[in-house]
Amino acid sequence: MAQSELDSPENFSVTTSLRIVVADDEPDMLDYFQVILAKSGHRVVAVAENGKQLVAQCCASRPDLVITDIRMPEQDGIDAVREICRDAPVPVVLVTGQTAPRHLEDALRETVLAYLAKPFRHDELTSAIERAMQRFEEFEALLDANGDRRGAVQNRKLLNDAKGVLMMRERLSETAAFQRLQTLATDNSQDLREVAQQVIASQASQSLEAQCNHTV
Repeated sequence: MAQSELDSPENFSVTTSLRIVVADDEPDMLDYFQVILAKSGHRVVAVAENGKQLVAQCCASRPDLVITDIRMPEQDGIDAVREICRDAPVPVVLVTGQTAPRHLEDALRETVLAYLAKPFRHDELTSAIERAMQRFEEFEALLDANGDRRGAVQNRKLLNDAKGVLMMRERLSETAAFQRLQTLATDNSQDLREVAQQVIASQASQSLEAQCNHTV
């Protein structure tokens, strides 16, 4: 990482300070993350150079967020994150090379909440952190509603589909779409899964009606 980038005056401040564990087998990347995350108001509480160290550091420090590279010795980032989240789910930003591995899609469904492709800009890192934290909030809401982690993981796709409907139909941001689903759930004394199913069903009904009108 170029020193000029580390000395950049840009400051991507956020409203919430997070305790973060970072894992990468490249010392320059670990240095970069520690500098830029501090500029953003966060605190790197531990670093790791391989997946096994990452698991140990997360067990010891219980961070608010994990940022990890995929390709590391001894244990890769995806397997390490799965092991960490099996006992104590945590928001995760996964860092990949320019070519993402095939199993990244499965990881995104199971544990990883945001990812970045190298090389990335400072603002892209900030956006990835925000996405991971927001989606983890959604995951926890589903976990509370279902009472089990497996059900919450399965319903994440349902929730994402419902958000997509609202984002397209009402031109909402992802955050606003989730807030709309939360409001609907509260107002109707339903859980998020039920509301998401209704939103998706209503969109399917509207699409079918539009097709019928078009053929008449």
